Amino acid sequence: MQASNRITMVDALRGYALLGLFLVHCVERFELHWLDPKPGFWFDAVFALFSGKAFAIFALLFGFSFATIMANERARGGDFTLRFAWRLMLLFAIGTLHALVYRGDILQVLALAGLILIPFDRVRSDRLLLALAALLFLQLPLLGRAWAASHGAAWAQANPLFFGDSNLAALAYGSFGEVLAANAGPGMMSKWSYYLETGRVVEIAGLFFLGTVIQRRGWFADAGHHRSGWFAVLAVSAALWALARWAGPSVLPAGADAGGAPMVRQSLESAVDQWRALGATGFQVALFVLLWLSPLRRPLGWLAPPGKMTLTLYVGQSLVAAPLLYGFGLGLWDDLSQGQLALVGALLFAVQAALAALWFRAYRYGPLEWLWRAATRTTLAVPFRQT
Repeated sequence: MQASNRITMVDALRGYALLGLFLVHCVERFELHWLDPKPGFWFDAVFALFSGKAFAIFALLFGFSFATIMANERARGGDFTLRFAWRLMLLFAIGTLHALVYRGDILQVLALAGLILIPFDRVRSDRLLLALAALLFLQLPLLGRAWAASHGAAWAQANPLFFGDSNLAALAYGSFGEVLAANAGPGMMSKWSYYLETGRVVEIAGLFFLGTVIQRRGWFADAGHHRSGWFAVLAVSAALWALARWAGPSVLPAGADAGGAPMVRQSLESAVDQWRALGATGFQVALFVLLWLSPLRRPLGWLAPPGKMTLTLYVGQSLVAAPLLYGFGLGLWDDLSQGQLALVGALLFAVQAALAALWFRAYRYGPLEWLWRAATRTTLAVPFRQT
């Protein structure tokens, strides 16, 4: 652990998640893949490795950071409850501005879902939090929708909002103003529909609680002491992934019109996808921790600097990619192959990582991280430069 109480391994894990999220966005052409979807090796490979897992790691670490902030403030004799709510509103505002450029923004979702953490901070029973997380991971709303659709409920049988056209053509061919309008309207509605109607918001809440327990139990701060526990997480997560991967399809209706409602299959598929991604996420986190405890810690350390400024780099990725891919800029979205986009994403992230390492030689926080912290504390006296 560093003198600043930051856990370098957690920063590196967050950097790994940022890399995965960026590669997903790249092969997804920053949403324009869905304008003309085409299968391909690189798309399938990147999605298999990172889709549904990178954002889940972010959610897990969000819960971990929340518990860390609250615990540190209590140790100083203070109460950070109201200020943390303000902190979330600031993050929501940043996410809203970001979503005008890139509609797939996750900051809004993390900020609003994060409000659930505040009342549960008073729950001191880790077992209760783990039970709540497990209940959320069951995806009962999706299972309930499947049941309702099979029994003829009109609301359950209706297609999700994100199935419809959300004006993606404006991103590919429109002006900058048209992109802003499309993202602020149909794009925003489609994004929230996706997170709500596929069970991701429910999963995020469960990951928040799990991250809180990890912080309280010191599984990151004292990872070496919990090495055997991380091996157990690795095995259990692999078993969950295998169960959802191989046994999951057996719970799905045979046809798209099973029970007279395509949404029966759609809802069950979403639940199975979440269970499979949850297993893969747990496996990746446990494997990363165990590798960090090995001689591979040093090469993995290059992920720590970008992990310390994920807010700045996450927003920065969109500010670079949108002018490159969208119609108001170079319009390269349909000129580059999936493999080329994956390579460009990897190279751009390497540049970001190098710049982040240089940045932290002189500064304590990334630019947006400092602004977020200063606005949270409502003071500009937050130290910025390294001493």
